[in-house]
Amino acid sequence: MDTKELKQAFEKTYGKQPQAIYFAPGRVNLIGEHTDYNGGYVFPCALSFGTYLLLAENNDNKLRFQSLNISEKVEVSINDIRPLPNRCWANYPLGCIAQYINRGFQLIKGYDMLFWGNVPAGAGLSSSAAIEVATACAFNDVFGAGYDKTELAKIGQLSEHEYAGVNCGIMDQFASAQGKKDHAIFLNCQTLEFQLVPVKLEGIKVVIANTHSPHKLDSGTYNDRVKESREALAKKDYTNPRARHFISEVKRTTDAVEALQKGDIATFGRLMNQSHVSLRDDYEVTGPELDAMAEAAWKIDGVIGSRMTGGGFGGCTVSLVKDEAIPTFIEQVGKEYKAKTGLTAEFYVAEIGDGVKRV
Repeated sequence: MDTKELKQAFEKTYGKQPQAIYFAPGRVNLIGEHTDYNGGYVFPCALSFGTYLLLAENNDNKLRFQSLNISEKVEVSINDIRPLPNRCWANYPLGCIAQYINRGFQLIKGYDMLFWGNVPAGAGLSSSAAIEVATACAFNDVFGAGYDKTELAKIGQLSEHEYAGVNCGIMDQFASAQGKKDHAIFLNCQTLEFQLVPVKLEGIKVVIANTHSPHKLDSGTYNDRVKESREALAKKDYTNPRARHFISEVKRTTDAVEALQKGDIATFGRLMNQSHVSLRDDYEVTGPELDAMAEAAWKIDGVIGSRMTGGGFGGCTVSLVKDEAIPTFIEQVGKEYKAKTGLTAEFYVAEIGDGVKRV
């Protein structure tokens, strides 16, 4: 949908025009998985698709949340802001507004909000972070808070922790906030120092393959991995497979960025493959669908590297594929994946886009 259609949808929903429109992108992580919550390095980029938020003041002292992607409508009094039960989708934006209130800002009016996203939900491309960052950006303007994009990412992360109940790291929200077209973000999750690295892939594209086996980070397994890895690292138990993944993945990420900066794409691809193996064997977050997708990709001539991306347990793989091999890749990987799992994959040739903005 374009902004004209979104404005019409807002008017149809709320009987008035929106006062502002915001856009925050989804993200894909090229390498550096399950390292962010332990302060490691990651290398994500923002995508050209994401989530739009349209909003307007109301005089009812209500926060109204509607999405064109989800049928559930949510209404909350501005005087009673707390997490909603039953894993309600509106916890993602509501948690961001709560962060402003926790910091001393006061809601003196209600707001009507309409969300629409073209990030496939449950694909592991951070539709939730896009909602959070779009909301954090909108209410930064509402309150005149003057926060920078890093602070907006922190607000989104706290919303995820306190309202959605997922102990995620900062990567997803950071990529959605700080992304830049044709660049990936080399981020130190301990210090939040980052470098925008040009992604010059001559004759190569980033291809995302959706397993259509939705990952569910709030199922508890993600939080278990956070706990297990933190305990192993605190004890300096580096033979523990959870700690071993963290240490080897941090090294792979720094090596991969160095290889990209030298134009050594073959090494970057090899490190992607090794990352998947570590996530499969040491961290145990891939599952049969992601493994089937990656293994099918590794067989194709013209695939530089392929690995799971995101939280795991379903979701997507990310692959670097030579332009001329993309049709074969989509056909062969799709065919083999369906034969192994019974599921139909979906493929997106990704474009690297900018971070959050007012449209």
